[in-house]
Order: sequence, then structure tokens, then C-alpha cells
Amino acid sequence: MKLSSRTRYGMRAMLELALEYGKKPLQIKSIADREDISNKYLEQLIAMLKSSGLVRSVRGPRGGYMLARPPQDILLKDIFVTLEGPILPVECLQHAEYSPHCTDCATRQIWDEIQGAIMGVLQSRTLKDLVDKTGQSRESKNYQI
Repeated sequence: MKLSSRTRYGMRAMLELALEYGKKPLQIKSIADREDISNKYLEQLIAMLKSSGLVRSVRGPRGGYMLARPPQDILLKDIFVTLEGPILPVECLQHAEYSPHCTDCATRQIWDEIQGAIMGVLQSRTLKDLVDKTGQSRESKNYQI
């Protein structure tokens, strides 16, 4: 299963917003520059995240975008499903009529297990977990002599 750039870039944008949570709103240009994403594409992603209630906008000269909830309250699953859609390794998991062999397909159980494993990871991790990992990786880059 290959993730779209929409999901990869959207996750990175959400991480940027999480790193600034409780501080000032971030403007699209700032996030786009930090993450090397085009402004236009990022605007589309932020619009999707905003419509799902994960991000909110702040108006005014110092406005921009912020997380709508604390990072520890945002599951990675919520971001993933907003940007990627349902987690389906194969179409027949959502629509049994997709394949005439769906009910007796020996491989369907494997696809169902894969879907469950992916969902389990995304439901057990929050945006705060990514913030914590980012902090750890930044600390490990600081060398002391």
C-alpha cells in the first residue's frame, strides 16, 4: 500500500501545527517553507483538515492556522482518514459486491488483518506522540563534548 503525497504532506503540516500548539498561529507560507510543500497544494490540504475539524483558522494580520484540539486529542487515524479516505488494502473489504469471490476468498482474511493492523497503529498514536519523537530526534542531534 502506497500513501499519497496528500497524506504524507498533510501529516507533516499537522506536525508543524502541533509543534506550535499553544503559541501563535502559523501561516500557510511558513508551513510550506518549512516542509518544502507548494503553497497552493498546502492550502488544499489545510482546507480538508479544517473541514474535518482538525484545524481552525485565525483571522487578522497575525492570523493563520492552529490545531482545533490539543495534539494529544488528535489521533493519527483522524488525519489519515481525512486525507486518504478509508483504510482499505483491497476494495472488497468495503464493498463485498466488488468481487464475486469475496465471500469465499482465501486471501480476504489476510487483507482484513492488514487493515486491522494499520488501523490499530493509527488509532493508538496521537499527534503528541509525533511531537515527542520530533523532540527526541532533535535532542539526539545536539552533540556534547
